[in-house]
Amino acid sequence: MTVLVSPKMLDGEKVDHDDLHRKHMEKDLTELQTLIEAHFESHQKEEEELIDLTDGIDKCRSERAEQVRIRTEKEKERQNRTNDERARKEEEEFKKKPEDDANKKKVLTNLQSSGYKVTEIILKHHYSSYQS
Repeated sequence: MTVLVSPKMLDGEKVDHDDLHRKHMEKDLTELQTLIEAHFESHQKEEEELIDLTDGIDKCRSERAEQVRIRTEKEKERQNRTNDERARKEEEEFKKKPEDDANKKKVLTNLQSSGYKVTEIILKHHYSSYQS
C-alpha cells in the first residue's frame, strides 16, 4: 500500500476538491481491483489443489480396489488348487485301495502258506528224529 501524502499547497492556490476526490476514488478502485485479482488467484490455486487432491484420492481408491481384486483372485486360485489337489489325492486313494487290499491278501496268503511249510518241515524233522 502506498502512503498518502497530502500535497503541499502554495498560499493563495485554490484546492480542487473534486480532483482530490477523483484521485482518491481511482486509488481505491485500483486497490480494490488488486485485492479482487489476488482473491481470485488464491481461489483458483485452492480449486486446483482440491482437484489434485480428489484425483489423488480417486487414484488411491482405484489402486486399492485393484489390489483387493488381485488378492481375491489369487486366493480363489489357491483355493481351487487346494480343492483340486484334495480331489486328486482322494481319487488316488480310492484307486489304490483295491490294490492295497489285494496286496494284503497276497501277503497274508504267502505268510499262511509259508507258515504251513515251516510247520510241515519242523514236524517232519521232529518225526524223523523220533523214528531214528
